[in-house]
Amino acid sequence: MTDLSIIPFGGVRENGKNMYAVTVNDEIFIFDAGLKYPETDQLGVDVVVPDFEYLIKNSDKIAGVFLSHGHADAIGALPYFLQQVNVPIFGSELTIELAKLAIKEQPALADYDDYHVINEKTEIDFGDVTVSFFNTTHSIPDSLGVVLGTPYGQIVYTGDFKFDQTANQSYRTDIARLVEVGQGKVLALLGDAAGTGNEGDSVNESKIGDYILDTFRDNKQKRIIVAAVASNIQRIQQVIDATVATKRQLVLSGNDIENVVRTAIRLRKLHLPIPESKLFVNLKNAKNLPAAETVILETGRMGEPIKHLNRMANGEDPYIRIGEADLVFITTTPSTAMEGIVAKTRDMLFKQGADVKQISTDLRSSGHASRNDLQMMINVLQPEYFMPIQGEYRVMNSARAAAEEVNVAPDHIMMAMKGDQFTWLGDHFELKDSFTIGETLIDGAGIGDIGNVVLRDRRILSEDGIFVSVVTIDRKKRQVVSKPKLTSRGFVYVKANRDLMKEAADLTVSQIEKYLNTTKSFDWNELKNGVREVLSRYLFEQTRRRPMVMPVVMEVNQNRRPTAHKTNTNTNSNAPQKRQGKTNKTADSKTPKTTKPAKKRPKKTPAKPAERQTQTESGQ
Repeated sequence: MTDLSIIPFGGVRENGKNMYAVTVNDEIFIFDAGLKYPETDQLGVDVVVPDFEYLIKNSDKIAGVFLSHGHADAIGALPYFLQQVNVPIFGSELTIELAKLAIKEQPALADYDDYHVINEKTEIDFGDVTVSFFNTTHSIPDSLGVVLGTPYGQIVYTGDFKFDQTANQSYRTDIARLVEVGQGKVLALLGDAAGTGNEGDSVNESKIGDYILDTFRDNKQKRIIVAAVASNIQRIQQVIDATVATKRQLVLSGNDIENVVRTAIRLRKLHLPIPESKLFVNLKNAKNLPAAETVILETGRMGEPIKHLNRMANGEDPYIRIGEADLVFITTTPSTAMEGIVAKTRDMLFKQGADVKQISTDLRSSGHASRNDLQMMINVLQPEYFMPIQGEYRVMNSARAAAEEVNVAPDHIMMAMKGDQFTWLGDHFELKDSFTIGETLIDGAGIGDIGNVVLRDRRILSEDGIFVSVVTIDRKKRQVVSKPKLTSRGFVYVKANRDLMKEAADLTVSQIEKYLNTTKSFDWNELKNGVREVLSRYLFEQTRRRPMVMPVVMEVNQNRRPTAHKTNTNTNSNAPQKRQGKTNKTADSKTPKTTKPAKKRPKKTPAKPAERQTQTESGQ
């Protein structure tokens, strides 16, 4: 049996979080390490990244991470991954610089410097495996596909791509290079399926540029607020061109967009038609500009613009107030998970008196391969096996149908789930030795310390609120010392529900007295669980709501101060609690652990990246 397998860690049956591992003869080659933005039910979560457990256990086998482009769905998980494994990163010049911006925000990675800049001519020799690249068209320059040359055939990873005959040189797919790859044996193609759910091709970028310019010209007297993804360099270039053409000035709203724009300008990936000093205006000075001369480019935290636009619509932005003199121009195509938020945000913007225009309602714009694009990629490369990636199951299914139309056999299409391990057996791929891969939720500085229990509690708090009953007892005398003090947050208005509160207090006292008078052995969990059950049942009967009920029992006697015994908010927990002096609290989730960077392992030293010689270069 050969030693070749493909495992997706994200990016299949979901939007974003792209990460794929190919194992060849005990070496692991990773394509991308991306994040995705949380679903609506993942309350309070900032971003979601893949579960790295398998890769951490096999970190000594990892040859490197090969990045296709600089968007968050390809590089966003790197800061969290590199805190746990120390491996080299390979990517194009702009991709590496954008990765550095994300990684340097983690203090634990201040000393990380294992970056390798490559381009479409680079070929890296790892012994049994060679890694080479090809240019692709996407909404950010320097996007690359990856070719893994193995003893069994080539594994091709497209990254995000499309075919656009009008694309500028720095965005153009290298079709000649694809033909060269296709002349060899392509064992498997991991192909972008995100845009295949819609029939027909997306509009080319030159038309989108004209559309943006026309929008600016049609709103001469309005201040224009453009919502865009921070790393969509192509869209930012189009906004800059339209700003200059209509004699306006550009305000960058937020550190993320400023860092991206400054980096792209330094690397000459953004072209400025006029000097910076005449184009850009500081956000604090934007109020001094006439509305007809102002463009505000808004991208939000981590480059995701819609949520910050929502805050602006609510009047929560300290610098920008939206009103009747504004046009809000949404130039991003929202994911399925964000569509509801976009609709609500548009509604709020209209209530503020602003005009709203969304590019996706007028044009089909996408940086991903259409059905026709994917079929062209398959026809050029002629892969033996095809794995649709980068999308929910519905688009993966569309990609499967598209592949079958160009004569890819149904049993040669790998409809993968996270953790599926497709192993090459010499004459075919077979699904075997699969394992479960979850996802890691990032909330603030915590990595993976948010789980289903915490999310459930957040959901309960957001839907039905919390009800707290604080009571003091004397355990030795087995009596209640003081009346319960009740607090409601997000459940009922106390002053309007006095009878409810009085009855809840009486039930608390009755339940505690019953326990104290009938139980010989004393257990804090049993006492509090009894109070919780009685109150939960009563509150539901009266209101048809299920708030989080939290009994807090204070103990006093003549020799010591009151001791608080707070409830365990995990209602399924029956674990006994130890008494610890003044207070004894039971946590409702795992204690966050401080993640330290892994010790740097001895690096595998690949042969120095060399430029692949084409016929023209060698003079043949």
